[in-house]
Amino acid sequence: MASRMPVMRGQAYRAGAFALLLAVGVIIAAWGFEKIGRYAPCPLCLQQRYAYYAGIPGLFAALVLVAAGRARWAGLLFFAVALGFLANAGLGVYHSGVEWEFWPGPDSCSGELVPLKSGGAGILGALEGTSVPSCTKALWRFLGLSFAGWNVIASFVAFVAALMAAFAAAERA
Repeated sequence: MASRMPVMRGQAYRAGAFALLLAVGVIIAAWGFEKIGRYAPCPLCLQQRYAYYAGIPGLFAALVLVAAGRARWAGLLFFAVALGFLANAGLGVYHSGVEWEFWPGPDSCSGELVPLKSGGAGILGALEGTSVPSCTKALWRFLGLSFAGWNVIASFVAFVAALMAAFAAAERA
């Protein structure tokens, strides 16, 4: 047990743990705004969560590999997760640009009514007349940034942390 303590205090482990805690915090906040705050996510908002859904178990697995002394594999996994967060930051920039009307968003973000006419009860009846939130309108802003803007920052910080972990793990290998 004593031989693992220095590994867990190493730069790769610290940076990876920071990225993991950040990713978990972002997803908890997103769910909180959705479930408690009643902010319905648009299709682009939901797509921006994919990096976190893949990154969280990836970061956890990489931390296990660091602790197990498999620094090379951990470094590769940290690097893959870092690329995912970098791509997600790019998606957040795209979404922010759609909100600021710099460029058009995808057709799936129109905010139009879902064309379902079931007339019955149950799931299909509940979906009748349900609208898809528009990606062009920021529902919330803090310090001038929307959810998409804050996602750019969080994803970029997670990218940097995971990249630092990858390089630190590669140094150990």
